[in-house]
Amino acid sequence: MAMKGKELGREGERLAALFLEKQGMVIIARNFRTRSGEIDLIARDKKDLVFVEVKTRSGTEFGSALEAVGPRKCRQIVRVAQAYLLQNDGFEQPARFDVIGILIGDSVHIDHIKNAFDAS
Repeated sequence: MAMKGKELGREGERLAALFLEKQGMVIIARNFRTRSGEIDLIARDKKDLVFVEVKTRSGTEFGSALEAVGPRKCRQIVRVAQAYLLQNDGFEQPARFDVIGILIGDSVHIDHIKNAFDAS
C-alpha cells in the first residue's frame, strides 16, 4: 500500500536527513516551528548553517517535488529561519537555503539544490 500525506512527508524527511549526513552534514534540528511556519531540517555544513525544505512525492502527476517550493513558501522559510537565528544567536554565521525533492516510487530519487534561494 502506498504511503499517504504525513507518512510520506515523514519518510521523505528521514531520507533527506540520511542523504545530508552521507554528504558530511550534521543535522541539528528537525521540524523547527514558529507561528510563521516550519523548517523541515536545519543542518551544519562545515561553517554554514543550512535551512532545508524537503518536498516528497509518490508520483509526478501534480508536478515535481521541487516545483512545490514557490516564492510564497520561500518567504515563509526565510521568516522561520530568522526566528531560529534570533533564538540561537546565529546571525554571525553564514547561512543558506537548500531544497530537497524526493520521489518515492519503485525506487527513491533525490534531487538536492544547494543555495536554492536567498533571503531577499
